[in-house]
Amino acid sequence: MDFLLLVVRKLLRTNSRFVKVVLMSATINCKEFADYFAVPVQNKMNPAYIFEVEGKPHAIEEYYLNDLGHVYHSGLSPHRLEEPIITKDIYEVAISLIQMFDDLDMKESGNKTWSGAHFVSERSSVLVFLPGLGEINYMHELLTNMIHKRLQVYPLHSSVTLEEQNNIFLSPVPGYRKIILSTNIAESSVTVPDVKYVIDFCLTRTLVCDEDTNYQSLRLSWASKTSCDQRKGRAGRVSKGYCYRLVHKDFWDNSIPDHVVPEMLRCPLGSTILKVKLLDMGEPRALLATALSPPSLSDIERTILLLKEVGALAVSGQREDENPHDGELTFLGRVLAQLPVNQQLGKLIVLGHVFGCLDECLIIAAALSLKNFFVMPFRQHLDGYRNKMNFSGSSKSDCLALVEAFRAWQACRQRGELRHPKDELDWGRLNYIQIKRIREVAELYEELKNRIAQFNMYVDSRRPVLDQEYRYKQRFILQVVLAGAFYPNYFTFGQPDEEMAVRELAGKDPKTTVVLKHIPPYGFLYYKQLQSLFRQCGQVKSIVFDGAKAFVEFSRNPTERFKTLPSVYMAVKMSQLKVSLELSVHAADEIEGKVQGGSVSKLRNTRVNVDFQKQTVDPMQVSFNTLDRSRTVADLLLTIDVTEVVEVGHFWGYRIDERNAELLKKLTAEINQLELVPLPVHPHPDLVCLAPFIDCDKERYFRAQILYVSGNSAEVFFVDYGNRSHVDLGLLMEIPCQFLELPFQALEFKICKMQPSAKSLVCGEHWSGRASGRFASLVSGCALLVKVFSVVHSVLHVDVYHYSGTQDMVNIRDVLISEGHAELAEECYESKQSHEVLKDLFSKSMENLVDRSVSSPMKDEEKYLIRVLLESFSSNRLGAPNCKAILHGPFNPYELKCHSLTRISKFRCVWIEKESINSVVISDAPADLHQRMLVAASLSVNATGSTMILRETSLMPHIPGLPALLSMLFAPVMELRVDRDGKCYTGVLCGLGWSSTTEAPILPEHDIELAFDVQFNVEDIVEINILRAAINKLVCDGPNGLKYLGPERIVQLQDNARQKLLGLFCQLRPREKIVPKWHEKPYEWNQVDPKLVMEQADREGSRGKNTFLYQLHKLVVLSP
Repeated sequence: MDFLLLVVRKLLRTNSRFVKVVLMSATINCKEFADYFAVPVQNKMNPAYIFEVEGKPHAIEEYYLNDLGHVYHSGLSPHRLEEPIITKDIYEVAISLIQMFDDLDMKESGNKTWSGAHFVSERSSVLVFLPGLGEINYMHELLTNMIHKRLQVYPLHSSVTLEEQNNIFLSPVPGYRKIILSTNIAESSVTVPDVKYVIDFCLTRTLVCDEDTNYQSLRLSWASKTSCDQRKGRAGRVSKGYCYRLVHKDFWDNSIPDHVVPEMLRCPLGSTILKVKLLDMGEPRALLATALSPPSLSDIERTILLLKEVGALAVSGQREDENPHDGELTFLGRVLAQLPVNQQLGKLIVLGHVFGCLDECLIIAAALSLKNFFVMPFRQHLDGYRNKMNFSGSSKSDCLALVEAFRAWQACRQRGELRHPKDELDWGRLNYIQIKRIREVAELYEELKNRIAQFNMYVDSRRPVLDQEYRYKQRFILQVVLAGAFYPNYFTFGQPDEEMAVRELAGKDPKTTVVLKHIPPYGFLYYKQLQSLFRQCGQVKSIVFDGAKAFVEFSRNPTERFKTLPSVYMAVKMSQLKVSLELSVHAADEIEGKVQGGSVSKLRNTRVNVDFQKQTVDPMQVSFNTLDRSRTVADLLLTIDVTEVVEVGHFWGYRIDERNAELLKKLTAEINQLELVPLPVHPHPDLVCLAPFIDCDKERYFRAQILYVSGNSAEVFFVDYGNRSHVDLGLLMEIPCQFLELPFQALEFKICKMQPSAKSLVCGEHWSGRASGRFASLVSGCALLVKVFSVVHSVLHVDVYHYSGTQDMVNIRDVLISEGHAELAEECYESKQSHEVLKDLFSKSMENLVDRSVSSPMKDEEKYLIRVLLESFSSNRLGAPNCKAILHGPFNPYELKCHSLTRISKFRCVWIEKESINSVVISDAPADLHQRMLVAASLSVNATGSTMILRETSLMPHIPGLPALLSMLFAPVMELRVDRDGKCYTGVLCGLGWSSTTEAPILPEHDIELAFDVQFNVEDIVEINILRAAINKLVCDGPNGLKYLGPERIVQLQDNARQKLLGLFCQLRPREKIVPKWHEKPYEWNQVDPKLVMEQADREGSRGKNTFLYQLHKLVVLSP
């Protein structure tokens, strides 16, 4: 609005002198505006005419705290201008007022002959103005705790669902009073006609820019008098009204500001300056100085720099004649000025066009410009989070979740499944999506599509999907485009301490386990309560109770790849949401006094394992020991048959040596001699039973674990062989107890020291289709020799060999690495530990080792006492539990915390909003020390500026060197770091560069200093420049610009850019891993000898108006 007034004023004084402009407002400062639009007449300024039209609202009485002495009895603390806050006693005043309104209504109707029933049925509504959702929730809780007051309380806030917002317009139940708790949304946007009473705390939350970072934040502040007058006007719509301002009168007169701070002084100026440049009305600084409330010169300078950083204004390197207060509009800047989205989202659309993912980028830009259509209901936040995770798949991206949800909604509509509004609303509720908001996104999507058409950008629906890897490549390219659009919102993670984490988990698998603390004594008695607390997370396999800790392990499908289970994420999310984990328990003294004369006290420190699969509760050794786990391996060299390939390097099989073959034969014979009985319970996942399998044309029964149940059949996993099959539910049989005790004979294998190459990660779901096919061909149809490296969580980490045609032994890992499917990797701490134990174990005589599996008298006694205690508990001999235990957690020691890569935010706390998929990040590969990167679409800071708040985040693929590659690719300017000998690059400084005049950094706050953890050479920098040049060809003005290119040429340039991008990240030979070496003068520019700097060959991008988005980086010549 400020900018519009500025332009109107300028035009009125130049080419539109006879145009009449009328400004209307109920709360306008007439004199200020009249003086602003004054016109020169006879050497003096005549202010604009003012016309006042008096309205006739109902009378509204105003009251302040001074007038409410009869409502509160103790002294209230005085308000302070610099400390806007609502104290507890002020909340109590508001509650007392609401209770008093019945008496006021009675008093007002005293001369009327209303019956009590008639009066009660017409209780007037109350509108309470609060500054934010936190205050609304607190007030809501206070009101709902009031008994016998017959109140209907409705919150009104931008994050409240549209269905809930509509409730405020409903008439209350007869005899009830409607209370609306609202932010300033009800000040002007929403009018509720039946409001008689307004209670105003005179506070608001204002969008301001942090002075250090320029990031926006909502800060609590006193509302202006004009805003409070608007609020007061809500009460006099249909009858006499009352307005209660909960501040003292002298504070209102002397401290409350008259007017709100103009938007131009509070919010970013980016779009305003782009409009100035597009209108070609002169230098932004000079034009904005004529605004009604002109912004400061420093704000204009900073905005110019931010526009250069995003690429809307041209970056011209270190030219001495560069104007820090102005810049030349680029093609990108022209596009951004025409789009109703912020600059970074506009850049996302343009980069999406460059790399052939325009449709996805339009969806993301439209969705992020409006209120999020994903719903996270207060009581169902966990379900909403799970639903969003499902939409994101393995991408770990909020933005990609938006794309998938939007396309799922579109597909359902196109199939005619959502023809009726009720069907669409039901679909929305099922998928935690607000239908009205997703429709708004669809409208903006269409508008954006129409607007970019003027720049010759169109969604290409003709692109053929020829290869099976296309969708994975498309996903990766979209992730890179997100990183390009949201530069420099880059974050990385700290590394977990593996040794400490292993101790914290006491040897349990971090991918399947969470830790609980503050477990009460004899915690195993309450295992059913504990299991039910985690039911919404997933299937609990076992719980180990160890003193005041408990380790909750979830079931892992043996045919799924190694990754942290969604159940673990959901459990850690419960902790983040502060979901109360409460147990009803008995006091320890009470238990010991009532059972076995106190002898059960021996169990206080006993480690107890509750196995839900085997339905047993048994004591176990005090700690998991690597030696004990390693004893499961009878030999380091095994001959095996592969029965199930889970993914590349991960498979199941069984030993085919004579001894094992005889054991399996005997087991099968014993099972099939029994008279089998059907299952006593309904089949469910994780249940161990007997299932049929046809072997050598003969159907026999084998031990099996149910994986899934679907309709009348189940998928089962044969636990002695490692293969799976579909079986009718009626054919599943109960397994006798004696067959549950025998260890499962199938073995799970993982090839050691191997991880997917960048190419595999980009071209597939962790592994590419080609890698999967190649691995399957190497291990199928032949016996394999495996050499055991270690045993980790019952998985054998191995080297795998097979015989080639010449009968030579071939290491399968070496084959996959040589063909570019895989690369070498570090083993995790537990694997290295196990390897050392195995070496030591097999260097001694196996006969000399004590068999610890033999039961000891102490263990038998503990087992007996556990059984006695459980029987006493289940038979209610202990009575009803009379204590409450509040548990702490759940925790996972591999959960990661992130920090910013930019200079200004490097040491600030970082908090990812709880609605983000990445609000919980757990390391799957703690041994991989390469930096993992997170990109945020939106940043803000908390009220104190101490914490960064990240929204709409995307976790980048775990490719070595990825943070450095993305930073160099999308940074406006970079300076390479070299070692002291000048023989190799050690790192890079990215940002807007430095000024040759002042020799100071141009935008030091956003500079990113990185130390390389892989080796980059001159060829890599050349490839980056080639890719930047390819981008420029599709984002430029002039006779060769985008507007003048035909569709075939555009597709050709897009394919070229895509291939260059994939080639940069997916090299056949992985880049050499190196130890990072930080530069001795971090964040300092101009550290390279100018003689070693090679100027960019193509200077076309810095001449005239044909400016490009990216200038080419300067190379540093290395010593031979």
